[in-house]
Amino acid sequence: MKRLLILFFTLFITANIAKAAVPPIDVTYNDGIYHIVLKGERMKRHVKFVSSDSLITNKEAHQRAKAKLTVNAGYFDPENQKTISYIVSDRNTVEDPLVNENLLRNPFLMRNLDKIINRTEFRVVECDNRKFHYEIVPHKSSVDFGCNIITSAQGGPLVYPQLRLEEEGFITKNKAGEIVRESCSVLHKTARTIIGLKGDDAHILIITDKHPMDMYEVHDYVKSLGWDRAMAFDGGSSTSMNYLDKYSVTSVGDGAGRSLKSFLIVN
Repeated sequence: MKRLLILFFTLFITANIAKAAVPPIDVTYNDGIYHIVLKGERMKRHVKFVSSDSLITNKEAHQRAKAKLTVNAGYFDPENQKTISYIVSDRNTVEDPLVNENLLRNPFLMRNLDKIINRTEFRVVECDNRKFHYEIVPHKSSVDFGCNIITSAQGGPLVYPQLRLEEEGFITKNKAGEIVRESCSVLHKTARTIIGLKGDDAHILIITDKHPMDMYEVHDYVKSLGWDRAMAFDGGSSTSMNYLDKYSVTSVGDGAGRSLKSFLIVN
């Protein structure tokens, strides 16, 4: 009997430790939009950005990582499968747009290279006191003394509190102030992957094909949610999300989901 009691309490304690180790993830769905909330201090240690040598679908990345949540992240060049966004994983830069020859050979992109490489990114930062926090800042922004970037993914543009379309090279205007070039369909209604901050928590919106938005509408929407800051990841047909085996989102494309370069995962 004593052995049975010991076994019972051991299983009880083990089960509760395992339960406590699972980061809380809230996922709600309304009117074509998934709203994901990554709550609490422990969650910050479970957020990680990863990249793939070859393009893979969000579902494949989700299965390979055995993740609880997987969401598409940075921009990439489908022609040569190389990145257009900086990605840091486990403190190391694993994707650098400056090694993408297509970016460097394009005269227009080269004229706007400073804007492109300084686009907004989402960071998980660790400081000397072993405290973790999130940041949404331009890529070239320095971290505070005694702090290090653990993982990050660049995307853009910053959506809130300011919408930085021209400053990050997503639109270009002529001398008359007319828009002559648009990137990533920022002015058109399409699916979107948006990540933001509200207090100490990270929030993600998967805006599906059922409720497409342009970036001005996204700005107004996250403002209505009371977020502090928000930025975009790759969108359109790249918009993807897998949560456990419960939710799976793919946007208009080949039906299996577009193959992608980088991902946010929560283990």
